[in-house]
Amino acid sequence: MSLRGFKTQKWLLRIIALFFVILLYFLVISLPNSNSDSCDCSTRARVQHLLYAGESKNDIVDDSPQRNHLAVIVPFRNRFEELMEFVPHMHSFLSNQSVKHEIFIINQNDDFRFNRASLINVGFVHIQSLEKFDYIVMHDVDLLPVNPQLKYVHPGDGFALHIASPKLHPKYHYETFVGGILVITVNDFKKLNGLSNKYWGWGLEDDEFYQRMKQGGIKLLRPENVTETANCFRHVHDSKKRVRDHKKCFDQKTASRKRDRITGLSDLSYRIDSISSLQIDAAPATLLNVFLNCNKTLTPWCSCP
Repeated sequence: MSLRGFKTQKWLLRIIALFFVILLYFLVISLPNSNSDSCDCSTRARVQHLLYAGESKNDIVDDSPQRNHLAVIVPFRNRFEELMEFVPHMHSFLSNQSVKHEIFIINQNDDFRFNRASLINVGFVHIQSLEKFDYIVMHDVDLLPVNPQLKYVHPGDGFALHIASPKLHPKYHYETFVGGILVITVNDFKKLNGLSNKYWGWGLEDDEFYQRMKQGGIKLLRPENVTETANCFRHVHDSKKRVRDHKKCFDQKTASRKRDRITGLSDLSYRIDSISSLQIDAAPATLLNVFLNCNKTLTPWCSCP
């Protein structure tokens, strides 16, 4: 072979090798990326499958290495009639779904205005210390699910399941509403620094948490394909007997409309006075009697004049 022919063959081999390198590159980048949205779609599809209407409790398949354990956290004050109904109802409702669960009633015993968000934070810190729960549900004591198609499934990290969705809740129907009953993993609640502690009195703490979830990249799931949407819940709140605290004092009205980037699990201040086990109609629950502390420089409206 001449020198000229040898050089031509050498360049031909280089071109073929370059072609295979380019082909290999495009094959690699076309493979699914475990860090891409395909993972999110897979998780969403799995959860939506579990939420699909018409499935029985036997259709709920837990694909985690260990069976999920749900902590039901209930912020509470002076709602004993509702509590007497709530505990046995929820224990039965969750047991019928084969959901492994425990109910925690977080009772505010101090003289400050009711702080739903801080009580949920206290409940979360307590259940974390027990080291056996991987997801929680923030649950109002006066909202009882009655439709068995409402499933308290583990949403997976990166997702929150709003069971009391605007399409199903008997009273609140705005799209950003996430109150009433919200399921989230322990990891994600901790990642978001819990709820804001600045909401003393009634309302808006859920709206602020919606912003935390949105900015924290937590995607919102809601029940789909639910039949009998008008009869999903029983709202046992008596607005005349249980008058809500709508008072706004100091600059509370302005402050409560802003995203809180300061308070949460990281600055939670409280004292647990006692922890008791109780049973209501054979349904078990744990009662935490809690005294919250108020930073009156930051939130002077914890006690209105």
